[in-house]
Amino acid sequence: MRVLLVHPSALMYSEIFLRLEPLGLERVAGAAREAGHEVRVVDLQVLSRRRLRGEVRSFRPEALGISLNYLANIPEAIELAAEVKRAVPGCFVFLGGHSVSFVAEEVLEQAEGSVDAVVRGEGEPAIAPLLEAVRDGGVEEVPGIVTASGRGPAPLMLHGIDTPLPARDLMRSRRRYFIGELDPCASIEFTRGCPWDCSFCSAWTFYGRSYRKASPEAAAEDLANIREPNVFIVDDVAFIRPEHGDAIAAEVERRGIRKRYYLETRADVLLRHPEVFERWARLGLKYMFLGMEAIDAEGLDLYRKRVSPDENFRALDTARRLGIKVAINLIVDPAWDEERFRVVREFALAVPEIVHFTVMTPYPGTEIWHTESRRLTTRDYRLFDIQHAVVPTTLPLERFYEELVRTQAVINRKHLGLRTAVGAARALGRNLLHGQTNFARMLWKFNQVYNPRRQFADHGMPVRYELPLPQHLDVGDRRKLYVHTRGATQGAPSRRTTD
Repeated sequence: MRVLLVHPSALMYSEIFLRLEPLGLERVAGAAREAGHEVRVVDLQVLSRRRLRGEVRSFRPEALGISLNYLANIPEAIELAAEVKRAVPGCFVFLGGHSVSFVAEEVLEQAEGSVDAVVRGEGEPAIAPLLEAVRDGGVEEVPGIVTASGRGPAPLMLHGIDTPLPARDLMRSRRRYFIGELDPCASIEFTRGCPWDCSFCSAWTFYGRSYRKASPEAAAEDLANIREPNVFIVDDVAFIRPEHGDAIAAEVERRGIRKRYYLETRADVLLRHPEVFERWARLGLKYMFLGMEAIDAEGLDLYRKRVSPDENFRALDTARRLGIKVAINLIVDPAWDEERFRVVREFALAVPEIVHFTVMTPYPGTEIWHTESRRLTTRDYRLFDIQHAVVPTTLPLERFYEELVRTQAVINRKHLGLRTAVGAARALGRNLLHGQTNFARMLWKFNQVYNPRRQFADHGMPVRYELPLPQHLDVGDRRKLYVHTRGATQGAPSRRTTD
């Protein structure tokens, strides 16, 4: 079967700071190819809609899959589905990915027949049975599949993540992927899932608080096959198990693999196992993303981070000692006033680390989607991108965006001003010498992308597709939030439901 897989366009944040290869989609492509299908991939982060239309005309896909890890891409995906249905009337169109798993029925209804099915849960174990059913019949009985007639059996979950291997060879314009000065940059997965339960996050609800590890041998083999000199380790929290991080490091050392790495972890994990991060720093770990989320205990408690401000600051000291550059994320609460923005700016200017901001956003799949007491001011999917306010702001909305962008701009100048010009110039020169311009473009795009008038105007866009209203749910039993449940991973058949 001819299968075309598509990743939607880049979101606002990705226009500047990073553009990551769609590793999950590559793994789904690998699984489909292993099952004997002819597969092509189009990533609209780096390729044009015109290129996609040409691919549809020439390839004439029998099945089209669109990845939806981000809510903000849902309207685009529905429009793409309708366009492909018109061009290839017999094409079976399905959606999959993290975010759409939580709103599958609603998106199917909104698509009005242009989408045939949604894959809830992990795509790798679902793709081969789904494509077989598309050919032979019985789509409704495939685990994890939602159609207009209801949900099928519970989604399956991979027992191990060593396979399928990502089909990186199917990606065009690979040199367009980067994160900061790591340009170009590939991605790799050492672990999947997160055992914590932060109230603003849906990683733990998607995976049912499960946590799986790649074998050190498979991880190192995948890493050895990556051509790019830079690698982003996409784990939700890197090196939770120190023995696992050490085992992969040992394989990397044995094979003599030399890369530069960027990863994401928690302050408490870094403090418990600094020796693992020190070992990886020797292997090339240059950057670390720490989700501090808040600078005070009240904010940390609100988001249920289960760390203290002291732990966060000690983690920053540890990273500095190891020579690892840290990017900090702080969550901006729409309730902030001018004084709160001022305090946060002072903090951001006082530390040497890069500070990024994301706006508190209740997403389907998160606990705060069900518990956030403030009403939504918009249900436009496109504004659920952690760069727009979707609940009431204390400041007038336009004033909120002015303060937000002012704060971001101050920090941007701090890291790209005269004091850091030499370091930035070195990285820029190194990248340009190798024909890489992503980092260079990033340096001068900030004012184009982060504009308070643009963000405020986005709220006035005509809205065709809206998020469903939050449903009241007693989250005392958090298993009700899960997409994957351990009891359902064996794929036992179940009756279809329409509720």
